[in-house]
Amino acid sequence: MRCLVTAGPTFEPLDPVRRLTNHSTGSLGTRLALALAAASHDVTLLRGTQSSYPLPKSVPFQTEYFTTTSDLASRFLALATDEPLAIFHAAAVSDFTFGLVYDRLHDGQMIPIYGGKIDSRRGALWVELKPTPKILTSLRDWFPNAKVVGWKYEVQGSQEDVLDRARAQLEQCQSDLCVANGPAYGEGFGLVQPDGSHVPLPDATALESRLISWLASV
Repeated sequence: MRCLVTAGPTFEPLDPVRRLTNHSTGSLGTRLALALAAASHDVTLLRGTQSSYPLPKSVPFQTEYFTTTSDLASRFLALATDEPLAIFHAAAVSDFTFGLVYDRLHDGQMIPIYGGKIDSRRGALWVELKPTPKILTSLRDWFPNAKVVGWKYEVQGSQEDVLDRARAQLEQCQSDLCVANGPAYGEGFGLVQPDGSHVPLPDATALESRLISWLASV
């Protein structure tokens, strides 16, 4: 089957030299792309330019690189199709991008700063953070006949809290599976299914194997 896999972080520029990004090496998505290709699937890997997990010198799939959240969305749009395929959206997409940067005067007035590199000698500044569009919620429109797997990474709450958020993601995004992980989930991964049940998996190797078996069954 044709597969699209995302890996690594997006970033959002504050100015020409400073960025907001997520902690992500791209290891999970990159490993999954390699495993899918080894299982004879036709894979395209969309990989963040800031990914540090190494790629082999020769890879058995096409690789495209993305930068910002909007850049990743545009790459999905360029690939949009009503043909059947599978999407594994493992990238660490930034939840926020920068709005305006402000200098606060002594009287409390907020003055927007425009231009190139922000001068650090200005002292304390105020920066507006704006939510980025949720790519996962758009995938069903762009790929109406795709099998879509999303991720839910959480650092706070209990494991059941994470699973509840994964179930909510499945309903909201009309995706087919959700991979739950992160410090709040605990060790390993939880593969959450549309009926609300979840399969605990001890490590990334087990997750890759389970996803490849699932793909063979759909």
